[in-house]
Amino acid sequence: MANDKVSIHGAWASRWVFILAATGSAVGLGNIWKFPYMTGVYGGGAFVVMYLICIALVGVPIMLAETLIGRRGRQSPVNAMKSLAIEAGASRHWSLAALMGMVAALLILSFYSVVAGWSLEYILGMGSGRFEGISGEGAGAAFGGLTGDPWRLTLWHTLFMFLTALVIARGVVAGLERSLRIMMPLLFVLLLVLLGYSLTTGYFRQGFDFLFHFDPSKVQGGILAAMGHAFFTLSVGVGSIMVYGAYMPKNASIGGTVMAVGLLDTLVALTAGLALFPIVFAAGLEPGAGPGLMFVTLPIAFGNIAFGQVMGLVFFILVAVAAWSSSISMLEPAVAYFVERSGRSRAQVTAVLALLCWVVGMGTVLSFNVGAEAKFFVFGEEGFRLFQWGAEGGKTFFDSIDYLTSRILLPLGGLAFALFAGWVLSREALREELAAKSPLLFNLALWLIRVVAPIGVLVVFVAELSK
Repeated sequence: MANDKVSIHGAWASRWVFILAATGSAVGLGNIWKFPYMTGVYGGGAFVVMYLICIALVGVPIMLAETLIGRRGRQSPVNAMKSLAIEAGASRHWSLAALMGMVAALLILSFYSVVAGWSLEYILGMGSGRFEGISGEGAGAAFGGLTGDPWRLTLWHTLFMFLTALVIARGVVAGLERSLRIMMPLLFVLLLVLLGYSLTTGYFRQGFDFLFHFDPSKVQGGILAAMGHAFFTLSVGVGSIMVYGAYMPKNASIGGTVMAVGLLDTLVALTAGLALFPIVFAAGLEPGAGPGLMFVTLPIAFGNIAFGQVMGLVFFILVAVAAWSSSISMLEPAVAYFVERSGRSRAQVTAVLALLCWVVGMGTVLSFNVGAEAKFFVFGEEGFRLFQWGAEGGKTFFDSIDYLTSRILLPLGGLAFALFAGWVLSREALREELAAKSPLLFNLALWLIRVVAPIGVLVVFVAELSK
């Protein structure tokens, strides 16, 4: 039976807008630093090959599942899964998976806004020349001064959350589509500018070798890392891709479009590594991992090379744009759901949800300074305690939310979406949405969604919980 449903929220003008939106959702802080570093550490080109295999077997099938559920349901993830489950004669409680993903997205946004806000501070710092000639000690002190100041963190957290809400409140076409048509090309241009500059540093070969030396001996230690990053990098498991799929044109090829997003996401990450590591080596520094070092190592590098302040400004604008495009995808599923449920205007719903995320995000703000001694999930000689001030061990508020979302809610959400698409939706519905002309390709996609991807997610889930 043909699917003639239309989303009340609007629709993308073309499949390319969906590609921009989904790529914007996928490309974030992890692409700019974590993936390039993992590539260098876990065998270079060998890791890239292994990662692409994991993307094809785990990341893309789950993105495929989310996209086709979204386009089939043409509603917010919660209502799409509820209505499709009822149509298939299954339990409406499948929608709880989407509800869990929606909550996870809001929780992630609450702390993502704080961390992304750091890039706004560093745009100001680079633009004013504050990091010119800075030492390692000075860069560490600057970052420590930022995270230790709750008022500055609150300012940038507030501004970033406002920018996110501003895009969402304007709607799918006037807000999301128009903004993404500017943000994503800007991101690619800024990345190419940095890449062009890195070619002039004299250390491009060293950066290239760090990324792409083919060392199979290191691959075994990076298999779980590749599988985990292949899952997390595409922003699956929270419903963001599902709600973007709801706005996807009916005649667009889901398979080809999702593959394009996976390849673009990987290309951006590798280009970021090629652009940044020569700059790090040019400054005589060693590359390190983690978003914190993005705000310590690179300011040293940019502060001590020719034209570094200008390139540093370009870099942190790039980081802010990447974070912004990701953050709007985290807010959209909940906004779509509550607009459908309440009948309120998009602007009203956005304001309430953004304020809620802002309030929860204040817990992350305080985790870096005056609330650093507030520890949750404490295991000690006295047994387990949910909360204890000044306890040895335990997790800060930020660490707790990060652990809950990345290691529990996201894998469970991705698993549920794959199982729903593969086993609850009928083969006829899947065949219609995928529009696969080849029976072999259709059966391959079905096998990946039904069997391979769920097994991969379970492996990621167990590996993340054991950390």
